[in-house]
Amino acid sequence: MPDSSPQTTETAQSKGHKPVNPWIEGLQTIGLSVVLAMGIRTFVAEARYIPSGSMEPTLEINDRLVVEKISYHFNPPVRGDIVVFWPPENLFPQSKRRDAFIKRVIGLPGDTVEITGGTVFINDEALDEDYIKAEPDYIWGPETVPSDQYLVLGDNRNSSYDSHSWGFVPRENIIGRAVVRFWPPNRVGGL
Repeated sequence: MPDSSPQTTETAQSKGHKPVNPWIEGLQTIGLSVVLAMGIRTFVAEARYIPSGSMEPTLEINDRLVVEKISYHFNPPVRGDIVVFWPPENLFPQSKRRDAFIKRVIGLPGDTVEITGGTVFINDEALDEDYIKAEPDYIWGPETVPSDQYLVLGDNRNSSYDSHSWGFVPRENIIGRAVVRFWPPNRVGGL
């Protein structure tokens, strides 16, 4: 069995290879990890938490979700999707920071939507909504959803600041679709 340890080091150094500094290697690894994490968060998926009860009973306060950002580059949102979006700019003065909202897509571009008698009607047909906390106690519409915009409502209809209060969400404001809840452990699962 040949003794290669001293010779290997001398051979590597004589061929122009320098020993690797572990600090430099560690910093490179950390830097690459940060760049990858930021890229994934910006373009692929991100974690979000639920700060209010506007989506109860589907989502509860402090639930943690994964929001995927890729599918809407290929297909439009569909009715029933739970979406995270930037609220319309007219809701907040320029100086105030805007937080993203989370609601359910109800009205698609071109739909005529009316809320009356505790029921949502899409193009004159009642929408079956087994996910809401209570029937809406307000009247809204009828209004037609403009092209490239969506009507979004919270599942807690009577305690949600949503499209029935401020209007439609432009498609370009939609960040992504909530796909899975990862916290708390007893409520882990798809949405």
